[in-house]
Amino acid sequence: MALVEGLLLQATSTGILLGLVILLAVFYFLFSSSSFKEAANEPPGPKPLPLLGNLLQLDLDRPHESLCELAKTYGSVFKVYFGPKKVVVLAGYKTVKQALVNYAEEFGEREIARTFKNFSQEHGILFSNGENWKEMRRFALTNLRDFGMGKRGSEEKIIEEIHYLKEVFESFGGEPFNTTQPVNYAVSNIISSIVYGSRFEYSDHHFKQMVERANENVRIGGSAPIRLYNVFPWIGPFLRSKRTLETNAEKNKKQINELVSALKETLNPDDCRGYVDCFLLRKQRDEQSGQKNSRFNEKNLFTTVVNLFVAGTDTTGTTLRWGLLLMAKYPHIQNRVHEEIDRVIGGRQAVVEDRKNLPYTDAVIHEIQRLANIVPMSLPHTTSCDVQFNGFFIKKGTTVYPLLTSVLRDENEWESPHAFNPAHFLDEKGRFVKKDAFLPFSAGRRVCLGESLARMELFLFFTSLLQHFCFSPPPGVSEDQLDLMGVVGITLNPSPHKLCAVKRS
Repeated sequence: MALVEGLLLQATSTGILLGLVILLAVFYFLFSSSSFKEAANEPPGPKPLPLLGNLLQLDLDRPHESLCELAKTYGSVFKVYFGPKKVVVLAGYKTVKQALVNYAEEFGEREIARTFKNFSQEHGILFSNGENWKEMRRFALTNLRDFGMGKRGSEEKIIEEIHYLKEVFESFGGEPFNTTQPVNYAVSNIISSIVYGSRFEYSDHHFKQMVERANENVRIGGSAPIRLYNVFPWIGPFLRSKRTLETNAEKNKKQINELVSALKETLNPDDCRGYVDCFLLRKQRDEQSGQKNSRFNEKNLFTTVVNLFVAGTDTTGTTLRWGLLLMAKYPHIQNRVHEEIDRVIGGRQAVVEDRKNLPYTDAVIHEIQRLANIVPMSLPHTTSCDVQFNGFFIKKGTTVYPLLTSVLRDENEWESPHAFNPAHFLDEKGRFVKKDAFLPFSAGRRVCLGESLARMELFLFFTSLLQHFCFSPPPGVSEDQLDLMGVVGITLNPSPHKLCAVKRS
């Protein structure tokens, strides 16, 4: 029996190998003659291989670094092939800003990879285009502002949440712990209170699962296997990571439906508690007026809530964790932050108004965002029409990567682009200065709609935590041993680590 199974396995393996060889031969003839055919005056780039394109020249675990290296050879506008798919890469501050701001319409569409198309079906905000995107983004911006996004209302929510986060940090009594969960829970509660109208307890099992799935999806969604799946979808059935994304999507749908159903039961037109209430009331109004093809439907509600929750959790939480890690790695900078906070704020709770009196702390936060570089390739765009850009022709529908890492580490814009240097945001008198090349939220039509909220969260959380704690590596670990390489998903997260948060007297 074992011999038969072995022979079957061998025959199956041989068949698969033979099938792959035949498939490669077919693709060679198809793509060498058509997909890699160049139009006149296209951007330069490395010569692609049949079927594989330039994949062998890219580190799929850290593609942004490979693309930055290619930019040194081929310039600030160049093309590469992810398999048979042509991608134009924009590198450097001037080029990226020119494309996203001066050519906002031409470069303003979103490229929707197969993974995201499977789950969003072009609903929601992040992965949609056209009128649906415009209406959903406009409605979200209007209502999120009404609920205090980036204003006094949000400040109060953040300050309330700070007290819960501090209690968790204090509970470890200065012993090493992983900051990931408590930081993500705190940040998630801010967007939850805006979207649902209330926060969750950190011990809430369903809330914990919701946050963990959001972070897992971000990590897996930008992993090498999923990048390959987006290029070669036929490998999907063999990928465990794809099945994980599908399972998480089903669980998210069930949980969001339960939360929305509970809000529906107590919906009051005179008392909108959060974004979901506003959406439900607008949906109800459209139905009552007999409006056909309204975009205020269940699919857009579900997808937009997922977009807001994931984007509002991962990006800010990740940046804050980078900040605490960098403080532990550079204690002399942490000491200067402590000194300024003690001198300006003392023992009272920090408020947003304090930012203008804390130039060094503000510079440190900006430098954390710059060096952390958490969305190194941005989310990909696509051209809405044929465009002549910087002397090159780019065809309508071409995928475009605005390489944000090349902006935040542009050697023409930053004195020491690869070092942690808060002086990048200070003048000779120690006053905070804005930098045009500081674009962690991207720019143009697709700029992050939660930028004002994220900036407020980062300032209040970071300042309050540094006011009450001193962060250091675990015993036996030196500052030099703290890893700043990070783990690449859709965002660039710190490598797994523990820190000690020692309460300051």
